[in-house]
Parts: sequence; structure tokens; C-alpha cells
Amino acid sequence: MPQIKSAIKRVKTQAEANAKNASQLSALRTAIKKYKNAQAAGAENAPELLKAAISAIDKAETKGLIHANKANRDKSRLSQLANK
Repeated sequence: MPQIKSAIKRVKTQAEANAKNASQLSALRTAIKKYKNAQAAGAENAPELLKAAISAIDKAETKGLIHANKANRDKSRLSQLANK
């Protein structure tokens, strides 16, 4: 544990940020999995879930959770899955 006051504050801030980022990444992965499962099952709400997944990817990219190239790659793969 750090001794310096600013370092103690930094540890606390980093822990909060890590928890927030982990939660947002988990939500992103969940949205993608929901769409993939719906697409595989042939569900009627698959287009709506695709929109939600793409929106989640865009939000994660905007917040810096994932790189822009990964966001574009993921959206492309989901779109290819939708067009099959």
C-alpha cells in the first residue's frame, strides 16, 4: 500500500475505474452474445439485438474501452453474420 497521499488517492481512483471498465466490457460482450444466440436460433428480434450490439460497440469505442479497429472489425463480423 502506498504511503504518499496522492498515491493512495490514485490507487482508489484506479480501482473505481477498473470496476467501471470491467462492467462496461461485460455489458458489451453480453450484447454481442445475445445477438449471436438470437441469430443462431432464428429469433424475430435479431435485427433489434444487432442494433443494440452495434450501439454497445460504438459506446465502448467512444469511451476508449476498445480500439477503433477492433470496433470496426466486430461490427463487420456481426453484419456478415446478419447477411447469411
